[in-house]
Amino acid sequence: MSFRDALTAPSSQVWFLQGKFGIEKEHVRVDSEGKLALTPHPAAFGDKLANPYVTVDFSESQLEMITPPVDSMREALGFIETIHDIVTENLDGEYLWPQSMPPALPENGSQIPLAQFDSEHRALSEYRRFLAQTYGRKKQMISGVHVNLSLSESLLDSLQSEMEFTALSKADFKAKVYMKALRNMMRYRWMMVALLGNSPAADESYKTICPDLPQITPKTCCGQKSVSIRASICGYRNNEDFTLDYQDWSSFHRSVRDLVEAGKLIHEKELYSPIRLKTDLQTGEITHLEIRLLDLDPTTKVGIREESLQLLHLFMLWAIAHEDDTDFDQQQQAIATANQYHCACCGFDSKISASDGSPYENGAKHAVANFLDELTELLPEGEANYAAAIGTFRELLDKPDDSPLEKARLGIRKNGFIHYNLGQAKQFYARRGEQSFRFSGLEDLELSTQLMLREAVRRGVKFDLLDRADNFVRFQKGKHIEYVQQATKTSKDNYATILMMENKLVTKKVLAAAKLNVPLGGYYTDAEQAKADFFRYQNKATVVKPKSTNFGIGISILKDNSKIGQYNQAIDIAFAEDSSVLVEPFVAGREFRFFLIDNEVVGILHRVPANVTGDGSSTITELVRIKNEDPLRGKGYVTPLEKIALGEAELMFLESQELSFTSVPLKNETVYLRENSNISTGGDSLDFTDEVHPSYNEIAVQAAKSLNVAITGLDMMISDITAPATAVNYSIIEMNFNPAIHIHCYPFQGHNRELNKKLMYFLGF
Repeated sequence: MSFRDALTAPSSQVWFLQGKFGIEKEHVRVDSEGKLALTPHPAAFGDKLANPYVTVDFSESQLEMITPPVDSMREALGFIETIHDIVTENLDGEYLWPQSMPPALPENGSQIPLAQFDSEHRALSEYRRFLAQTYGRKKQMISGVHVNLSLSESLLDSLQSEMEFTALSKADFKAKVYMKALRNMMRYRWMMVALLGNSPAADESYKTICPDLPQITPKTCCGQKSVSIRASICGYRNNEDFTLDYQDWSSFHRSVRDLVEAGKLIHEKELYSPIRLKTDLQTGEITHLEIRLLDLDPTTKVGIREESLQLLHLFMLWAIAHEDDTDFDQQQQAIATANQYHCACCGFDSKISASDGSPYENGAKHAVANFLDELTELLPEGEANYAAAIGTFRELLDKPDDSPLEKARLGIRKNGFIHYNLGQAKQFYARRGEQSFRFSGLEDLELSTQLMLREAVRRGVKFDLLDRADNFVRFQKGKHIEYVQQATKTSKDNYATILMMENKLVTKKVLAAAKLNVPLGGYYTDAEQAKADFFRYQNKATVVKPKSTNFGIGISILKDNSKIGQYNQAIDIAFAEDSSVLVEPFVAGREFRFFLIDNEVVGILHRVPANVTGDGSSTITELVRIKNEDPLRGKGYVTPLEKIALGEAELMFLESQELSFTSVPLKNETVYLRENSNISTGGDSLDFTDEVHPSYNEIAVQAAKSLNVAITGLDMMISDITAPATAVNYSIIEMNFNPAIHIHCYPFQGHNRELNKKLMYFLGF
C-alpha cells in the first residue's frame, strides 16, 4: 500500500489533521524613527534564558517569541498572538518591526549589539560572535517565523498498520515517515515561497549585503517582482549550499555530522536549512519538523495568518503522500535550491524546473494550482477550515493583487520601506490593550484563569492545563510548582478554610465570635418551618438565601416583605439550591467586594445595576447601543463586562419607572434598566479601592484572619464609605472562597488592580 492510500484510509483520516503545533518568531525592536533599538532586552520578561516564551535571538535588540506544542494550529496562533500582545504592552517607547527584512541598521555593523549573557553562559556569547564574524551582523538581523509540526502518534500507528511495516520499530517507522516528508518538502519548497513569501524589499542599509538589489528610492531597495529577499541568495543562508544524504535518517544525520567534522560547520545548529528535523535530546528520536520558510507578514498584527499555517501543515501531509521516483541526490538538491532562489526573486515569473530539470509544463502557477487540488483530495470529508484555507490560496492565484505580498509591496512603493513598516508597527502598537484580558486560543477558560496564564507568560512561568474544563492549572518555574484551580483556589488555603467560607452559617458564627458585624437571622433545614416564621420578618426588608451557593444563585431580596406569597416563593427558590437556608434582615447601605490576598486588601469593588446616562437627545435604546460598544463588554461571559440587554426584564423595569426604550433621559440623568447589580446582566463594576475609609480594610483583614483564609472575596454592606467604621454602620454578608479577579483588573470605572500579578507573586513566582 502506498503512503497516499494509507493516509486516505478511514482509520487514518480520523487522525489526519491531529498532531502537535508550535510557533517561534523573531522581531527586531525599533525606536520611533524606525531605527534599530539599542536598548537591553526588556526587563519585564526577567531572565532571558529562564523565560520559555520570550527571549532573545542573535541580537539584544531581536526578540524571540516561542509557544509550547499545542493541539491545533488555531490554538498555536492564539498563543503566539497572546505572547505578541504581552510583549507589545511591555515595550517602553519602542515598537516591534513587522517585516522580516531588518529596519535601518547602523552603517557600521559592529554597532549592532549581540545578545548579552552572563559569564556562566559565555558559550552562547561566543557562538554569536562566531556568527557575526562568519555571516555578518546585518544578515543575522533578518527575522522570520518557524513552524513546528508533528504527526499524532495515532496517525503514525494507523499508517504503520495499514502499510504493514511490522518489521520496523515504531521509532524507525516514524523516522521513515518524517524523512519522506523532509525530502519532498525540500524538493517543492519553492511553492511555499511563491504562496507565502512577503519580504519584497529592504532598507538601503542592507545593500552592503546584496549590492545587486535595485534601489527604487534613495532609501528603499525593491525588485520589480521580488517575493522574499529573506529566502533569496541574499537572505538567511549558509555561505555554501551543502549537499546532504536524504536516503534515511541515519544517513542524513551522518552527513550533517560530516560537515561539522570537516570544519564546514561549527555545530549542527549552524546548518540553516529551510526545513529541519528535530529530535529528542535524550533518546535521539525524531519528534517533529521545523519549517523555517515563513516570512513575517507585515499586513497583520501578529505577522502570521491562520491559512498560512494550515497550508504548511497540509504541505507536510502532502509531502508524505506524494510519490516521486527520483532520488533526492546532489542534482535534485541543486535544482530545488535554484528553484527557491528563483522563486524568491521573481515568483511565478521565474524559471522553475521540474525534477528532471525541464520547465514545468504550463508553467509554475499551473503546477501550484494542481498542488492545491491534490491537497483538497487528501482532506477528510467535511473538513471546512482547511478547505477554506486552500480556497483562499486558489483565489490569490487568480487575483494576486489581493495577496498580503502585493499589499505590502504597494505600501512600500508608495511610502518607502521604513515609513510603511513603521506605520504598520505603530498601528499595531496602538491596538495593544484591546484584548489584554484575553488569552487567544484559550478563550474557553474563565477570564480569571486567562489573566493568570497571561501573567505566567510575562514572568516566564510554564503552565500545563491539567483539566481544561475545570480550569485546573499547574504552574512551574524551576523546581517550584503550584496547582491552581479557577485562578484563586490554591495550596495557600486549607480545606477547612474553604469549607467554612462555603458554609454561610459557619462563616457568620466564626465572624460573630470575632466580634464582627454580621446579619442576624434564622437558619432553616425545613421549608415549612421557614415559612411558618414569616411573622418574624414581616414588613421588614429581608434576604433569603441558600447556605452554600456562590454567584448570587437562589438569593431573593424582599424590600418590604409584606406579602406571604412572595416570601414563601423566595423560600422555595432558596431550598431548590440547597438543603439549608438563611433568612436575614436586609442591611442598609451599599455592597462592596473586598479582595484580600495574604491579609491585605488589594482591591475594592462596587457593582451597580445596568444603567445608561442621558445626553439630552438620545433614546435609552441608543444609549445602550453606545455603551455596549465598549470592548470590555461582550456576550457569554467572555469579557469582563456583559452587554446590556434590551429584553423583557429591562422593559418591565423601565415601565415600573414610567419609562420605555424610546424615552430620552435628561443630560447627565442616570436611568437603571435592572434592579439587580449582577455583572452578568449588564451591571457596572466600579473600583473604590482608594475611596473606602481604611477602617473597613482593617475589618476585612480581621475577618480573613478569623477564618485563617489567604485568598477571599469579602462582601460588606457599608452605610457611608467616607465615615469610619462603627459597631452599627457596616455588616459582613459573605466571604467567597473562589472570587473572580477579572472584575478588579478590568472595572467599568477605575484602575486595573493587577490581581493576576499579585497572585502570581503570592504563589512564589
